[in-house]
Amino acid sequence: MEIVTIPKEFEVYWQELDCGFPRVEPVFADCMREALATLSKEGVDAYIENARFLGKMGRGAEPILIFLETWPTVAKTLGEDALSAIMDCIRKMWKSPNGKAITPFLQSLPATARRLHSQQQIRDYLDIVLDFMERTTGSIHGINQTFPSPGLPELFKQAPVLLGQLSLAGLKSWVDYGARYYNDHPERQIDYFSLQSADSRAVLQRERHGTLLVDNERKLDMYLRGLWRDEDLLIPYSSAFDELRQPIPYYDKLGIRLPDVYGDAHGIAGIDRYRAALAHIVGHRRWTTAIFADNLSPFQRMAAEFFEDSRVEYLAMREYPGLRRIFMALHPIPAENAFDPELESGVRHRLTMLSRAILDSQHPYQNPHIIEFAQRFNDLMQQSDMSTQEMADLAISFVAKTRRQSDQLAKTHFKNTVVDYRDDNRQMWKFIEQGDEEEVFDEQRKIEPGEELKGLPPRHYHEWDYNTHSYRPDWVSVYEALHPRGNPADIDKLLAKHAALAKRLEKMLELLKPQDKVRIRYQEDGSELDLDVALRSLIDYKSGATPDPRINMSHRNDGRNIAVMILLDLSESLNEKAAGCDQTILELSQEAVSLLAWAIQKLGDPFAIAGFHSNTRHDVRFLHIKGYSEHWDDEVKGRLAAMEASYSTRMGAAMRHAAHYLEKQQADKKLMLILTDGEPADIDSKDGRILIEDARQAVKELDQQGIYTYCINLDPKADEYVADIFGKQYTIIDRVESLPERLPQLFISLTK
Repeated sequence: MEIVTIPKEFEVYWQELDCGFPRVEPVFADCMREALATLSKEGVDAYIENARFLGKMGRGAEPILIFLETWPTVAKTLGEDALSAIMDCIRKMWKSPNGKAITPFLQSLPATARRLHSQQQIRDYLDIVLDFMERTTGSIHGINQTFPSPGLPELFKQAPVLLGQLSLAGLKSWVDYGARYYNDHPERQIDYFSLQSADSRAVLQRERHGTLLVDNERKLDMYLRGLWRDEDLLIPYSSAFDELRQPIPYYDKLGIRLPDVYGDAHGIAGIDRYRAALAHIVGHRRWTTAIFADNLSPFQRMAAEFFEDSRVEYLAMREYPGLRRIFMALHPIPAENAFDPELESGVRHRLTMLSRAILDSQHPYQNPHIIEFAQRFNDLMQQSDMSTQEMADLAISFVAKTRRQSDQLAKTHFKNTVVDYRDDNRQMWKFIEQGDEEEVFDEQRKIEPGEELKGLPPRHYHEWDYNTHSYRPDWVSVYEALHPRGNPADIDKLLAKHAALAKRLEKMLELLKPQDKVRIRYQEDGSELDLDVALRSLIDYKSGATPDPRINMSHRNDGRNIAVMILLDLSESLNEKAAGCDQTILELSQEAVSLLAWAIQKLGDPFAIAGFHSNTRHDVRFLHIKGYSEHWDDEVKGRLAAMEASYSTRMGAAMRHAAHYLEKQQADKKLMLILTDGEPADIDSKDGRILIEDARQAVKELDQQGIYTYCINLDPKADEYVADIFGKQYTIIDRVESLPERLPQLFISLTK
């Protein structure tokens, strides 16, 4: 039996943990290294203290193991302060009959944290959990004991799936339905919360309304980068749990805060509502300069915010005129005489009318002050871009000129005065006497170590666990980027080196090229008249016989309809020298892929090239070398020339991500070629079988999507595992130096 020794630097923590489970000791050192790199000193102390509690509460080794392995990652997403609320929830489950639900709760926590992002949302989620637990934990009739909630463990198992499709408000409604109708039926409750019953899926579909931020984060991130040359984290919040205050969009040094769901409104789709909110916020970030607020009254500050909002929207619409349609549809149109000015304060009402008048030159308002200041605003903006301070001065003039005695009334008219895509303008103000509640917006945000963004937000993919015969939801993070560019002349040299082989291949390719149009004769409906048949039919008609009505003909293309994805393993092992050759496996792969790309281009098949490698499940890199819309040109050759190999081979995640692009191609046949030199492996996977089984499962998934996978393996020992993954859909090339010749020939044989 192997004896595990705790490193000296962790002995103090091990003693504080006071854990007697043999399974914990082997992983403790790795967990502590991650914790010390991620958490503060107070965070580490809380980490050990709560892990000790989990180990002593009598639920076995699973809770403490899961907590030790996952909490640093969760803390990185939610912040260390979230631990208190999470542990309170665990303690309540422990004191109730629901102790068995603690393990699935902890297992689902990393995926749940990624979906919810913020501490406020995780607290709202925990409120849903505790309310559900209380409602479904009950007593057995006639017996003085209680039984656990049947659906609670199932709810935790399905939480990542549910949060991927529902906002927190939708989740609350879905849970409430199950708790209400199946409280007295344990088996049906289990079916409902495990998403097995038709009723459960129907309610889920009903509650899945609106546009979820979590589903569109990547699209909105690219919108920010591409159109506005801006970037920041997008952090959702839920308004379902704060109906009194109704939070609105804002941004701070940590990111841009947006609602977790937007429904369609006023003919504008939810995704366009997000774009409107982001355009408004980016306008403030680009054109608003913080001004002092100390000497302004609340009314003056409110007016200055309305004028500044109109200014940034004016500038945004000047850059992208299409925004006007969205802004005008979403901006309210308050009726001019909507309230009694003797009973309600009309400050917000007047400012909203003015904001609408500035936006819409066809506004219906007759108020002379509204008309005057809308005209003054537009005249000033046409002369120059103005400044935030100049907008504040104009706002002060408006307040002074339109002031009424009733403005001081406590009751304010709010109907049709909320412009919900606008932020709360906290970035617009600074204070001479700084209070605890104000933030300094002109300070640069401090980026903590390891917090740097990796370009586009990651896509999360499930991974198959063959031990439990189930998926680990949102387990793998795939980051994609465009491959850096090198010298395209290097690829031209490789093609010149294999000129003789290229000539032989060209003769083979001629046999595969799509043929010209083929006539289809004897058609009643067609694109043109078939003269021979038409003349015979006319003769038959003149002679009294029944003419043949099939006097037309049509055409079809007698050709190929194949889309190809070439997926390259770019792991560290490609840097090794090929046996009996002076070149590395990477260099031979470059030559082979260059020839293959040249051949496919000759055939005219749409194809893409991508490479991948991984550094744990948290960092799978997917590098685009050629896209389907790109030509085989110097840009693509440059990326291929710059190929480098490093890290490991998490193949299943890369195949699923490549399929995301291949399945969208309009083709009768879709082929994914995987070129690799070894079995799937990664440094965080100690079970060598688990990634092989995941890749096998990925092949099955792709087959169901209509994608044919084929592996070209350069590992002489590949017989031990490659058939398990790809069945009979593979070729092992023992002599790696023959790859440049074999690879194009393999493709030709596969597609002939």
